[in-house]
Amino acid sequence: MKTMIYSFALALSALSLTACSDEKFEGDPVRDLSTTTEVFNSVDENHFSTYYQPAIGRVGDPMPFYDQKAGEFKVLYLQEYNINDAYMFHPFWGLATKDCANYTSLGEVLSTGKSALAQDAALGTGCCYYNEADGLYYIYYTGHNGQLKNVETVMRATSPDFKTWTRDHVWELKGDDYGFSSIDFRDPQIFKTDDGLYHMVIASKNKFADFTSTDLKNWTPAGGFNMVWDRMCECPDIFKMGDYWYIVYSEAYRAEWSRKVKYMMAKSYDELKACFNDPGANWPKDGREGVLDSRGFYAGKTASNGTDRFIWGWNPFRSGANYMEKNVNTDNGGEPNWSGALVCHKVVQHADGTLTLGEVQGISEKYNQEKSVSVVDQQGLSQTGEDYTLTGDNAYVLFNRLGYHNKISFTVKTSNNWDKFGISLVRGGSDTKKYYTMVVNPENENTRKINFEEEGTEGKGFIAAIDGYNFTRPADNTYHVTIYTDNSVCVMYINDNVCYTNRIYGIQKNTWSINNYGGSISISDVKVSEY
Repeated sequence: MKTMIYSFALALSALSLTACSDEKFEGDPVRDLSTTTEVFNSVDENHFSTYYQPAIGRVGDPMPFYDQKAGEFKVLYLQEYNINDAYMFHPFWGLATKDCANYTSLGEVLSTGKSALAQDAALGTGCCYYNEADGLYYIYYTGHNGQLKNVETVMRATSPDFKTWTRDHVWELKGDDYGFSSIDFRDPQIFKTDDGLYHMVIASKNKFADFTSTDLKNWTPAGGFNMVWDRMCECPDIFKMGDYWYIVYSEAYRAEWSRKVKYMMAKSYDELKACFNDPGANWPKDGREGVLDSRGFYAGKTASNGTDRFIWGWNPFRSGANYMEKNVNTDNGGEPNWSGALVCHKVVQHADGTLTLGEVQGISEKYNQEKSVSVVDQQGLSQTGEDYTLTGDNAYVLFNRLGYHNKISFTVKTSNNWDKFGISLVRGGSDTKKYYTMVVNPENENTRKINFEEEGTEGKGFIAAIDGYNFTRPADNTYHVTIYTDNSVCVMYINDNVCYTNRIYGIQKNTWSINNYGGSISISDVKVSEY
């Protein structure tokens, strides 16, 4: 069996290739970055800072909580390597952050079990909770071992300092002891209800199991409640925000239109559980069936510091020989690659209780080095100062090259209810054969959806499995757009009402454009900043 040393060697090799590729391009006098539009086959840095990805391996299911003792968010996650041991994999690693934009690695927090025959030979998703009453941190986690009758059980470990952890080898929850699955019994999440009881909700086959406790130690079965029809809903996260109760979950139904992070809402915990009895009738009244992001964001779970609530999920990596192959390899037979970079959004609650995901202030403040913006190519453009108008089909304005970490913001106003526009990345001049566009597409007069397309003379057009969700057209046809990139991770927000996460390779050191597809659009306040 190949060891982790091999993975480390691969990572060093990738870092070496990155440095060589960039150095060769920047040192070539024939290619001037400031004046040419030639597409450069750029590659990611080895380290992702804003949307955290470790130098070796990737981030799996995040488990955030606010550590009131330390005054910071901590995010546990399943550490994924390129090559995992056959039975002992996914130890918990940890991060600490105060602003959700800069992370300090805590290294390995909870190791896998000590042998391939242990119930927790592999670790699965769980949660962490600090108990002020006894001064202990509790990690409740999934012990996974495909060789055993109970493939998954819920286990726990405690620590007085978040450094030294003691496994409780006596305590364990087995699903089949309570009428649940012995195979799918995972992702415990703890929260407190209005009656003062602690609840632990666990994802099982077609059902959520519910347990209660008064002390975080002793747990009593409290029945269960349905999932969405016959689908497995992973990583449940239940919380109260204002006057509403919410459950955020990741639908594991393996269809490209469905496998996304979603939520349900109700005025009480009991009503929340009842939402799943007829989810089609009880989706949040937001026109998007409770979908929070694209398929480029998965296993989302939230944490609050008492003022703001944030959600963390992973953005999958893609396979391929170059940026062109990677950018269209979104479905992989209907299932994206598992694990990637850690993406954080702010949870935005609207007056009617519905939720959307929005910008994180700490990330916005991090991208504070404003860069000059200049037009390097255009078609169908008229310009007045720094305001632009695009008219006609295939009109575009192409802007100068981006860096490795970019914040792009601008405002688009469409001339009517049917105008269609997009933002292209990894784009060169008018002869570019392939480039990648996030299209704000009119599904009908009053509904929009973000599609991902490979455009250009040799482009495939619409790319399945990475489109967004339906949202209502702004009444004034004005779209305030903000895009953040960290290497290949790309997150777009519109009007604090739409969130779209994707992985687009080759963004750095290439030009970008805003496009119009018929009719006309006006563009203003174009800004680019880095860090």
